[in-house]
Amino acid sequence: MVKKQMAKSLVITLVKSTCKAKRNQKLSVKGLGLKRIGHQVTREDNPCTRGLINKVSHLVRVEG
Repeated sequence: MVKKQMAKSLVITLVKSTCKAKRNQKLSVKGLGLKRIGHQVTREDNPCTRGLINKVSHLVRVEG
């Protein structure tokens, strides 16, 4: 019997405004699904998500 491993998840919170951020940073925040300051989303921990987080690491807080 093979056990499936649960994918690790990350809780991402937007903590700073994107008003003066560059366009690609705004699109990365939108790609993560964040809409406003204080908004939290849960995403699967994979290289794609990590890349988006690295682009906007100064705007978000990551837990998990």
